[in-house]
Amino acid sequence: VDHRLTAVLVLATLISAFGSSFQYGYNVAVVNSPSLFIEAFYNSTYMERYGVPMEEEVLTLLWSLSVSMYPLGGLLGSLMVAPLVNKLGRKGTLLFNNIFSIVPAVMMGVSETIRSYEIIIVARVLVGICAGLSSNVVPMYLGEISPKNLRGALGIVPQLFITIGILSAQVLGIRNILGNSTGWPLMLGLTGIPAVVELLLLPLFPESPRYLLIQRGDDTTARKALQRLRGWEEVDEELSEMRLENQSERAEGQLSVVSLLSQASLRWQLTSIIVMNMGQQLSGVNAIYYYADSIYASAGVQENHIQFVTVGTGAVNVVMTIAAVFIVEAAGRRLLLLIGFGICCAACVLLTIALKFQESLSWMPYLSIACIIIYVIGHAIGPSPIPYVVTTEIFRQSSRPAAFMVAGSVHWLCNFTVGLVFPFLERGLGPYSFIIFSGVCLATFIYIWMVVQETKNKTFLEISQMFAKKNKVEIKQAYGDEPLKGSEVGPEDVLSDTAF
Repeated sequence: VDHRLTAVLVLATLISAFGSSFQYGYNVAVVNSPSLFIEAFYNSTYMERYGVPMEEEVLTLLWSLSVSMYPLGGLLGSLMVAPLVNKLGRKGTLLFNNIFSIVPAVMMGVSETIRSYEIIIVARVLVGICAGLSSNVVPMYLGEISPKNLRGALGIVPQLFITIGILSAQVLGIRNILGNSTGWPLMLGLTGIPAVVELLLLPLFPESPRYLLIQRGDDTTARKALQRLRGWEEVDEELSEMRLENQSERAEGQLSVVSLLSQASLRWQLTSIIVMNMGQQLSGVNAIYYYADSIYASAGVQENHIQFVTVGTGAVNVVMTIAAVFIVEAAGRRLLLLIGFGICCAACVLLTIALKFQESLSWMPYLSIACIIIYVIGHAIGPSPIPYVVTTEIFRQSSRPAAFMVAGSVHWLCNFTVGLVFPFLERGLGPYSFIIFSGVCLATFIYIWMVVQETKNKTFLEISQMFAKKNKVEIKQAYGDEPLKGSEVGPEDVLSDTAF
């Protein structure tokens, strides 16, 4: 049965994505525009305390800490995913996660008043934890509450809100708005607003029916939740599919990360999400954002116009992610990933050439700007949104929390590494640093071409069946279970490790 969008499903999606994913994007970009004013605040505070100006190296170190504590917090947040979603549920975790947004929002908001820059650095870790949790839990929650024919489209909504968050921070960061010497504490503190909205509204919506049925064993509540989400009474078919999945997984129990890593039946799924998350982050998307301002400057865009071009790039990102929401169910996951990584690879090669001849040919700077925009388009339709969708789809209930923990940790570690290493790459290699990124895109492209299969419109059970063949594990009947009726898919909790 193809299900339609119901008001409950739409609102649950929008509230969780605005309350959690939006903040992730907002906090990625929020320190970018007002950086000069925040650095000036660090300096003047130091001056007040010690009577001498801060040394250049110390200031650079403190500033890079302020920026890089965010992905480090993201890594910590990812490590908390599995224990929290198993204990508090998907919705419960999102509500709990707001602590890590409201507290640091207040801290950053008052940082200037109480003359403390340490509090900003601590707050960046906390708000990073919030991002690490939400970037994994929102896709999991939405993947579990959506019917299979809408899973891809709704799975991209978190990424859409991340791009809207980035764009909002870029707009607010314009000098005449809040990106100035008086407005930046407010700009940093605004991140608490979506959290408050989510805290007030999300409790009105259902928890993931899969979580209620499979992990809590609560049939009645699961049925009610599913009826509210689908907007009709007849949910038996979907419930029996969940029971089927539950029955075929009972022997596995909740998989920890260690047991996840050692399961022959999950080998290719795990490799795939690690490759996709590394590809997503090491393809240079953060470096492109980081580098965009200096590329625009060398392209002859006037200093005070750069902020508007940056906002324009952010807007392109939002528009292309909206496009991805509408085409993912038609085009499929695999095709969008291949097109996206292909475009990014080509854009990086062209960008290297354009930067190399920037000085000698007058029209080259415009080519560089075009490359950045093409790159952003490529990343927005595939590499940015799709890995989350696929992570939800290729793992089943028992292994999904641990899988998101692994995927999230890889994502944030790579994010942290790029942020840390790129300034040195840029100094050492100059324009050639983008060749490394094009290599990463190419390698990811080849892997997806060879290994990743299409998952659109398949049930979670059919997808695990597909991978069982690839993992060379036989699927046997679980001992003592009734044979499963009405499905060509057999349970797979007794896995013979023929692959080893």
